Amino acid sequence: MKPVIEVDSIVRDFGAARAVDGVSFEVASGEVVGLLGPNGAGKTTTLRVLAGLLTPQSGSARIAGHDVKTAPLEARRHLGFLTASTGLYERLTGREVLTVFGRLQGLSEEALARRIDLVGAELELTPFLDKRCGALSSGQKQRISIARAVVHDPAAYVLDEPTATLDPVASRDILELVQRAKARGKAVLFSTHRMEEAQYLCTRLVFMRGGRVVARGTATELLQQSGKAELTDAFLHFAGALP
Repeated sequence: MKPVIEVDSIVRDFGAARAVDGVSFEVASGEVVGLLGPNGAGKTTTLRVLAGLLTPQSGSARIAGHDVKTAPLEARRHLGFLTASTGLYERLTGREVLTVFGRLQGLSEEALARRIDLVGAELELTPFLDKRCGALSSGQKQRISIARAVVHDPAAYVLDEPTATLDPVASRDILELVQRAKARGKAVLFSTHRMEEAQYLCTRLVFMRGGRVVARGTATELLQQSGKAELTDAFLHFAGALP
């Protein structure tokens, strides 16, 4: 099966510091791949390259066959990017936020209206969709942020520690989003420090340390590679904190 998300030997420096050093991996339709590693491993930099927010010094990244550097608009139309920070325009209503982002993604007025209704019902946005974002609770803002990321029905979801600052209810919304995306054949890549999420959701895991991929495979394979019985201990092993 042709991969939807492709990262090929990307390198990214910040001044004299190399944040990402030759990272490669792929995510196919219907796959959920977890990107794991300690703080400073290069996970967020890798995801920001995929989202077109950073340009690599070398290597390439593609979304649905579109290079994020040479064909950024086409790549973004196939990408849903979500972080733990909502970054909403406080003076706009949720519906207005979704309308702005849907139009930026090239949706027609009719198609956008259908998508807003569908996503609104799926994420239970209807009671507050027409309220200003500044008046919403943190959980409601996160739901609007989720809807914004997927309003254009992208082929690839890239999620950067989306549950890091959320309460259990809001975290559940994210995990349900990932499960639905997988069932619909989307390619999902997300970073997390929560091993229970990784073990529960992920088809495969990619572990980074010091800007490089140091291990990859299923959760079972990573346990075998590390010689550990628990994924948390395997994480510590690959992070260099346990032998």
